[in-house]
Amino acid sequence: MAGKDAFGTQFLRDTNGAGSFTAIANVSDISGPSRSREAIEVTAHDSPNKYREFIKGLKDGGEVEITLNYDPGSSTHAALDADFEEDDLRDYQVILLPGEPDEHTWEFSALITDLGDEFPTDDKAERTATFKISGKPTLTPTG
Repeated sequence: MAGKDAFGTQFLRDTNGAGSFTAIANVSDISGPSRSREAIEVTAHDSPNKYREFIKGLKDGGEVEITLNYDPGSSTHAALDADFEEDDLRDYQVILLPGEPDEHTWEFSALITDLGDEFPTDDKAERTATFKISGKPTLTPTG
């Protein structure tokens, strides 16, 4: 098989700090984690063939961005407002292929760096949230 259908992927937040996760309702798109790594230049006058040289630097867990069909009356949508206001990190999960034998879960601690709402005249109300990951995100087979 060449690929997997992403439909049904879930975004969850830890509701009590003790590993009890609740799915955020009406999520339409999830992207990330978008990990990166610094490249530290170590080029010297005697670098071979006049090519720049690099060594591996610090890694960054990146970000996860979600888009949802916004409902201000939804308790899970209101929870994102509370998460944005709090000072502590919170744990989140992205569950890929939930209920399938090949289910996997990304787990990470993060803070919300951007929370934006849109209310167009000719389309649905929408919210985007960007989660900046602190530390290493982990992908675990959970199916």
